Amino acid sequence: MRALVIDDSKAVRSIIRRILADCGFREILEAGHGKEALEVISQHGVPDLSVVDWSMPVMDGLTFVRAVRGFPEAAPMSILMVTTETERPRIVGALAAGANEYLTKPFTKEAMVEKLGILGFGVNA
Repeated sequence: MRALVIDDSKAVRSIIRRILADCGFREILEAGHGKEALEVISQHGVPDLSVVDWSMPVMDGLTFVRAVRGFPEAAPMSILMVTTETERPRIVGALAAGANEYLTKPFTKEAMVEKLGILGFGVNA
């Protein structure tokens, strides 16, 4: 399984990377914002999962979701928004834009594992 972690915080990317590795993801790519994530996908192909922060410079997570959902080849990719945005209209907006699941920060490893299970990633954490 391949994943792409998109967050402007290197520390958060490291935490998510560790959780994903514990859950069986063998290739984990990183990007600091949505535009960089689109470049990573262009260079390395569409991952099975993208874990996306909402608030980032250059291109925020919602804009990334809308952009990537415009590419037919990215249709099978699962998107998990992981963000501090907790207002219901924002969550609904992210899901309507194409995110498959939503997890609020701060989060626990158990909460992320649960969301990965909902997305169909059998995890061995």
